[in-house]
Amino acid sequence: MAFDGRVISNAGVLAAVVEGGSFARAAEALGLSRSGVSRAVSRLEARVGVRLLDRTTRAVALTDEGRRLYSEIAPLLTGIEDAVTVASGSSVAVRGRLRVNVDAFFSRQLFTPHILEFLSLYPDLSLELVARDQLGDLIGEGFDIAVRFGTPPVSSLVARKLLETRTITVASPAYLKANGVPAAPADLASHACIQVRDSLTGQPIETWQFRRGEERAEIRTSGRLMVAEFGTMLGACLDGVGIARVKAIGVEPLIRQGALVELLPDWLGDSFPLYALYPSRHLPAAKVRAFIDFVQSRLAADANTAPKPRRKPASAGVPQTSADA
Repeated sequence: MAFDGRVISNAGVLAAVVEGGSFARAAEALGLSRSGVSRAVSRLEARVGVRLLDRTTRAVALTDEGRRLYSEIAPLLTGIEDAVTVASGSSVAVRGRLRVNVDAFFSRQLFTPHILEFLSLYPDLSLELVARDQLGDLIGEGFDIAVRFGTPPVSSLVARKLLETRTITVASPAYLKANGVPAAPADLASHACIQVRDSLTGQPIETWQFRRGEERAEIRTSGRLMVAEFGTMLGACLDGVGIARVKAIGVEPLIRQGALVELLPDWLGDSFPLYALYPSRHLPAAKVRAFIDFVQSRLAADANTAPKPRRKPASAGVPQTSADA
């Protein structure tokens, strides 16, 4: 079939309507009239032979056929814009303000040690880190990018996976010396375990899940301390208050130093992916790409220096440190 530039043009208008949420916002973004936007969508619908948008006086929504078409054309439109942007040379300057939506764990444990290096690399860039429990409206609140653990929600945001980390069980040497070392997940039921509230629901996480090969264990833990914030949980664990479940990547330096001991290393906890999320209606600006590349490279370097999981649990009475692994 011969190349028809009008199809691409009309597809671009459809994408603007989807990402803007209305014909009016699409018209403003594209510099067209509302009637011009409507005609372009109608031409595309006539070209493909199906209705792509359900229109009401208040909103527009993709039909099932529209969703299928949009899922196919959005990456192609992004690729075209990317090629044009790179060719024009306008993407090379890392400057301005970068506003980043992050969770507290990523900000404190993973990125803070590298902030000075990042700012030194890009002297024309200012950085605003905003810690949030929930993602919220990335576009509406003016964020350039978000970095969050967990599977990203279905949305128009582009999601780029940065890493995946496992959950591990840890305690301080002082706690283990006073209370003994659990040899199996079931032993945790008789230990003081630091309780945590889910940051999204506010509900306590009542059970800890483990797997070892085909074996599965789900243990209901208890403890006198309940927290909703990682920094408090980590501080309490280091002080010997109890046993904690944490993301491995955030505490590996403490394990290497011997400040924390990994327990039950043969039993795996849940895995958590880390994603960078940014709006899909534009190519990521140079500052966004610079941030993503920097974070990914530093996290990869940190992961390469992490200790290998021990094959045997710490022996009772005298806990192993990471130096014994």
